[in-house]
Amino acid sequence: MPASPATPEFARKLRTREPLVGYWVVLDSPASTERLARVGYDYVCLDQQHGLLGYDGLLRGLMAVDAGARLGPVETVGIVRVAANDLTWIGHALDAGAAAVIVPLVDSADDARLAVQNTKYPPLGRRSYGPMRAQLRIEMEASNADVPLLVMVETAGGLANVEEIVAIDGVDGLYVGPSDLSLALGASYPGDPAVDEALDAALERIKAAARAVGKPVGIHTPSGEVARRRLAEGFDVVTVSGDLVHLEEVASAHLGVVRR
Repeated sequence: MPASPATPEFARKLRTREPLVGYWVVLDSPASTERLARVGYDYVCLDQQHGLLGYDGLLRGLMAVDAGARLGPVETVGIVRVAANDLTWIGHALDAGAAAVIVPLVDSADDARLAVQNTKYPPLGRRSYGPMRAQLRIEMEASNADVPLLVMVETAGGLANVEEIVAIDGVDGLYVGPSDLSLALGASYPGDPAVDEALDAALERIKAAARAVGKPVGIHTPSGEVARRRLAEGFDVVTVSGDLVHLEEVASAHLGVVRR
């Protein structure tokens, strides 16, 4: 989809496949989200699907990202992994000011088309007009071109249909949920080594599908080390772990030092 002359940097970088590194937030904690937004990540993603965020938390979180980004070294933006491929959920995220959305559980080309329709204003989609915070950054006329849509590949259906999904006009790229994808491949639990070979093959297929149409592919990772490796493997967008996990890990590490 063509961009406007004043396309936001995040959308431009995503579509030109410049490496993007982000952070994941599940807590309804604006003060901590604001601090995370000034660290220097390209984006902070608020998780509306599995996170502990209602609409009020989503709104506060996006405002906190904007506030923190003003003090940071890069132009960090707030994006949202929406709760479902649903017009209301996606509309809430975009009206609240999300710079992009990640839509989960996309199993088919028809699901991808629906995600596009739910994200775009007419005539390209069916999003209703209620910009609230969104129009502070992107005018309605530019929104269809300047608000990227990533769809998740995390199910058996999504993997089977990945070539058709990524080719849909209006889908700007793919985002891999490796935990759910590994379960779809027969893992007993996320990280089960029994499916390592199958997961690696699936990731190669997903990357190849995206490359064939010149679109970016992202993936969630548990650490900076893994994120760096995924970039080297050809992923364009990597998200590093998340706030709740890191809070527990750091607290546990400090306690371990004291107890020793």
